[in-house]
Amino acid sequence: MTRHPRPTRTRRRWSRTLAVTGLALMATSALAISELTLRGLRVPTERAILPIEDILSGGPPPQGIPAIGFRGLTGVAEGSPDPVFVTQEAATEWLGDLEPVILMRVGGEARLYPLQVLTWHEIANDTLAGVPIAVTFCPLCNSALAFDRRVLVSDEQLAALRAPGNTTVRVQDTPADLAAAFARQTGREAPSQAVDVTFGVSGLLYHSNLLMFDDTTFTLWSQLTGEGGVGELTGEVLVRYPAQIVGFADARAAEPEALVLSRDTGFNRAYGRNPYVGYDEIGSPAFLFRGTADGRLEPKARVITVDGAEPVAYSFDHLAATRVVHDDVGGAPLVLLWDAGTATALGAAVIANAADVGSVGVFRPEADGRRLTFTATADGFVDAETGSLWDVTGRARSGPLAGQVLEAVAHDNTLWFAWAAFRPETEIRRPAGAEGN
Repeated sequence: MTRHPRPTRTRRRWSRTLAVTGLALMATSALAISELTLRGLRVPTERAILPIEDILSGGPPPQGIPAIGFRGLTGVAEGSPDPVFVTQEAATEWLGDLEPVILMRVGGEARLYPLQVLTWHEIANDTLAGVPIAVTFCPLCNSALAFDRRVLVSDEQLAALRAPGNTTVRVQDTPADLAAAFARQTGREAPSQAVDVTFGVSGLLYHSNLLMFDDTTFTLWSQLTGEGGVGELTGEVLVRYPAQIVGFADARAAEPEALVLSRDTGFNRAYGRNPYVGYDEIGSPAFLFRGTADGRLEPKARVITVDGAEPVAYSFDHLAATRVVHDDVGGAPLVLLWDAGTATALGAAVIANAADVGSVGVFRPEADGRRLTFTATADGFVDAETGSLWDVTGRARSGPLAGQVLEAVAHDNTLWFAWAAFRPETEIRRPAGAEGN
């Protein structure tokens, strides 16, 4: 595996200066959004749960940052090409070993979505193993999340969507797997119908986080939480899927047949370059963030978060020091595994040259009908019960459980300021590693 050097102190200072100056210039053009503006985007505001006065324009218009595979919304934004995928061998021509990708596993299939592409598009609307998904990345929060594109709606909501004569509503009966996932995530019974949508980049921000909009209900969705904040489906939630940021070499080793999102997007962008140089440095400001700072951690501290009735967060620094953390969240066990081998997407001007910040996987520590206890080794992670060797993506590489994959837990790999603004009740956890748990 090729290891790239860390930036020198001089380069880090230059990067931070560039980031602060560039973002300050961008902020001068930022505007608060009025209800009239939102109505011009066909977003009704009567039941908004986000304060309209705190929604800001990041500069680009809707789809100015073009989501991949967006179907288009008449009068608002044109459609964009569907995602194209290439083999891993082809991707090695432009993708470095440590470059971060989003690893998705759905229905026994896997795909890789490089952040050098998603940094410029933020959303890839795709279908994996027959499941319509949206793979998203908000660079301003370093937040990588994936959602089901089937939005669950009640009969009343569906009737309202069809009332204006909208004949493009793609409705279907809610499949059993989606209903079960919704019930696990929300604790509520799933509505009987779902609308298949694609998501676009609105150009609007709330707490410095991407607001997505869909092509059917015109709802604005918070990317960090998957919640409808303004529009027809205000208060509804999208079903989430686990999405892990991991280095390309580690992802290749774990899923050698997985296809890779191509740079053949239909757009001319500087793929591989980082327009947010030095953005994740601890002392740099967050772009257009007007929320209340939570002083328990530095604003730009990288954290792993698990959402739910009692949201929790784990400091990346703590995870890097312990490498293995066993914990219990919401009455269910989980294990967090940290390993080196993943560059930050927000550090150096060229992502392939950025510092190795490592990767974290979050899993249920169970396989083959038994509870597992992990410890870190130079080669990965070994469970005490069978002696199998596992990697940071949750796949057993050798031993009695070779080939098995741990059940992934939906989580976010994000920056503290953003998460704390959305979930101020979050508990910061600092449990020990495997020993004594």
